[in-house]
Amino acid sequence: MDRFEAMRVFTSVAEAGGFAAGARNLRISAPAVTRAIAALERHIGVPLFKRTTRLVRLTEAGERYLADCRRILLDLEEAEAQAGGAHAEPRGLLTVTAPVQFGRLHVAPLLLDFLDRHPGLTARAFFVDRIVHLLDEGFDVALRIAHLPDSSLTAVRVGSVRRVIVAAPDYLARHGEPLHPGELARHRAVGTAPGGGAAGPWRFPQEPGGQALQEFEPPRIALTANSGDIAINAAIAGHGLSRAMSYQVAAEVEAGRLRIVLAGFEPPRIPVHLVYPEGRKAAAKVRAFVDFAAQRLRAHPVLGAVATD
Repeated sequence: MDRFEAMRVFTSVAEAGGFAAGARNLRISAPAVTRAIAALERHIGVPLFKRTTRLVRLTEAGERYLADCRRILLDLEEAEAQAGGAHAEPRGLLTVTAPVQFGRLHVAPLLLDFLDRHPGLTARAFFVDRIVHLLDEGFDVALRIAHLPDSSLTAVRVGSVRRVIVAAPDYLARHGEPLHPGELARHRAVGTAPGGGAAGPWRFPQEPGGQALQEFEPPRIALTANSGDIAINAAIAGHGLSRAMSYQVAAEVEAGRLRIVLAGFEPPRIPVHLVYPEGRKAAAKVRAFVDFAAQRLRAHPVLGAVATD
């Protein structure tokens, strides 16, 4: 087995989390996978996996080698694609990442429509609420909801979203609607902390439409969860206020299950971009997907205004 094929086997086992699963994904025998990994470890001189009867995990050296393998195999794929004319017609594997809820609601449907148009393509979608390093983790395109730092990535802006405060009409009828951020301390809320820690501070402009933000005393946080869905569902059930991105609550606001409060005191909108690696000529699959996704997303109302009543 040549070195590139051994790298593919290693990457498959690492991503599948086991030798048997990696073999199934590659459609080769489990003994062939075991022999390939053993030969690779002998050649490198260090173990790449920690093996127990119940678990296969990467060693520290294996983690570093996986990042290098992904980068090398991606370069090889690009070289083969260019030689084979893939810059004229999309084909191969397209890998896309996005935040969990936005990916589920908006990226997955357009990705499926894109694949229907290009039968020579397959795709892998990875939706996670963290920044994915495209080159190190082997992804072609990412959707990012953030103010982007300077980087070598090419960024295509497709819209923006708002950070909003929502509550159920029933909760507001019982407790009153806050008209200024200084009134939040009289209210109850359900917070979100994706990392499992405490919810972040509540910052707003001092005056409606202002740009400079300051921290206000927050509501009493009755519950902090690591999932935005929990906080949103709690707000719908009348348990208090909740902070969310506008795209996360657009359907509930439109249906009247939630109302946006303090709309005049919202922080500046947060841009949404599609990003992909710069510094090499993008393959047809990347260029075609970015063009398709940008057109669809720019036309979607979720990346524009959300009704406040």
